Amino acid sequence: MRSRMSPGGGRGGGIVYLVGAGPGDPELITVRGLRCLRQADVVVYDRLVDARLLAEAPPAARRVYAGKSPDRQALRQQEIDALLVRQARAGRVVVRLKGGDPFVFGRGGEEALACAAAGVAWEAVPGVTSAVAVPGLAGIPLTHRGVAASFAVVTGHCAGADRLDWAAFARVETLVVLMGAARLGEITALLAGHGKALDTPAAIVENGSREDERVLTGTLGDIAELAATAGLASPATLVIGEVVRLRQALAPAAAASGGGADAVSRLA
Repeated sequence: MRSRMSPGGGRGGGIVYLVGAGPGDPELITVRGLRCLRQADVVVYDRLVDARLLAEAPPAARRVYAGKSPDRQALRQQEIDALLVRQARAGRVVVRLKGGDPFVFGRGGEEALACAAAGVAWEAVPGVTSAVAVPGLAGIPLTHRGVAASFAVVTGHCAGADRLDWAAFARVETLVVLMGAARLGEITALLAGHGKALDTPAAIVENGSREDERVLTGTLGDIAELAATAGLASPATLVIGEVVRLRQALAPAAAASGGGADAVSRLA
């Protein structure tokens, strides 16, 4: 492993590693992330972290649940920040274990700033973000020559009268929406209202990369209804764009490698 001190140094001899656990499948954590986890004194972990990863920490390591769900949170963000700083100042190796990548809607930036402000050493250990991995594992490449040369990733938590430029997102070739399961109808209506064609292919993946993954395919106009009928819930990744059509050819291979088969498909 690298030096336990960041370039700016730190007080107390401890360090905070902001580790991305990947999209769900515990095998998708990075080698460096696993190495940090195996040397941890304290693991502060999120709701979507697989229990098999927690078992990789030393038996004596303290494990602290800091998960958030749409309707509740175990710890407020300020409490998490304070916990990381306090444990590192006590000289401990702290692993902040997050689903996906710490800096993709994971509040990793806030935690890094808290450490920096407190003079605590910290290091980012990037993770495989679900924004890219989940569609790919389901047979949906976000870019494809002749189909899509760009993509955008947006949080579904910001919907309705918010600061997001939905008119711009409606023009993106491939749009990925994370954390939008509870607002699918609102999100698809916003995009349609800004000119996105209702027959644009769409897919939603529940529990991406996990054994209980489900994939629904449809269109911008009906994906919210399909998801509601099927009872899809968080965590879910929504993909909108012509690249979704590629799943028709890639789905068998995706299922063989761990991607789920379609529960419903209405693509022409």
